[in-house]
Amino acid sequence: MILNLDKDFRPLEGKEIEFQNFTFSGGEPHIKIKSTFDSETEIVITHRLNSFNDLGLLCLAVDALRRMDAKISNLVIPYFPSARQDRVMVKGEPLSVKVYADIINNLNFKKVLVLDAHSEVTPALLNNCEAIPNHNFIKEVLAKIDTNVKLISPDGGALKKIYKVSEFLGGVEVVECSKSRNVKTGKLTGFKVYYDDLGGEDCLIVDDICDGGGTFIGLANELKNKNAGKLYLAVTHGIFSKGFEELEKYFTHIYTTDSVKEISHNCLTQIKLDNGLLSY
Repeated sequence: MILNLDKDFRPLEGKEIEFQNFTFSGGEPHIKIKSTFDSETEIVITHRLNSFNDLGLLCLAVDALRRMDAKISNLVIPYFPSARQDRVMVKGEPLSVKVYADIINNLNFKKVLVLDAHSEVTPALLNNCEAIPNHNFIKEVLAKIDTNVKLISPDGGALKKIYKVSEFLGGVEVVECSKSRNVKTGKLTGFKVYYDDLGGEDCLIVDDICDGGGTFIGLANELKNKNAGKLYLAVTHGIFSKGFEELEKYFTHIYTTDSVKEISHNCLTQIKLDNGLLSY
C-alpha cells in the first residue's frame, strides 16, 4: 500500500492509504490514518518535502503507522530538501542537508529513493539511499523537442552527470561551461562556454534544480555569443522562485518534473513522475 502525504502527488501506482491531515492553530502539523491494513502489508510513503512542516508531517505519519503495527518499507522523496546546502561555505552556517538526512535516517526506512541528487553528498549522508538518475527524464525531453541538440553542462559540478546522460542517449555531444559564484553574496559572474562557434545549432541546458534562474540566464547570454541556435532548458526539480518573465526571453521552451510542485505556464512542459520516471 502507498501513503501519498501530498495528495496532489502520486508518483507510484497502488492502493492508497486514506488519511486526514491538518495544522493546529499553534502551527503544528497533525495526521490521522483512516485506513486499516494487515500488519504484514508493506507500506511505501511518498512526499514532497518543501519545508520543515512537510518533514514534520512525514515524521508524524511514520509514528502513527508504527503505532498501528504497520510494516513500513520505503520512502520516495524525489526532491531532497537543502541538497544544495551540502557544504559549509561561511563560518556560522549549518550543514543543512545533513540535518534533513539525520532526521530521515532516524525513521529507519529500508530504502529512500531520491531523483537526480544534487551531488554525491546526499546519497552519502542518507542511509539506504537509491539515487535515481535523470536519464529517462532527459530522454522524454529530447523526444518532445524532436530535433538534434547539443547537451550543455552549466558548470563543473554537472559534468559527471551530463556525460552519463550523453552515454545513456547514445553519445549526444556535450558542451562544457563554467561560472563563478561569490560565496558570501551568492552573486554569479564569469560565465564561460568552452566552444568556439556553435554554428547555429540548438542547445539543451541540463541541470538538477532551477531556483531563480540566474545561472541559466547568464549562460544563455554566453551561448548566444557563441552563435547558438534555439535554447532549451531541462531541470529535474523546478522551483522557479522568480517566475518565467526573464527565462522566457532566452529559452524556446523549459521542461521540468512535478517533484517540487505543480506549475503551469505557456513556456513550460511539466513531465509527471507517474510516467515511469521513477524506476521503482
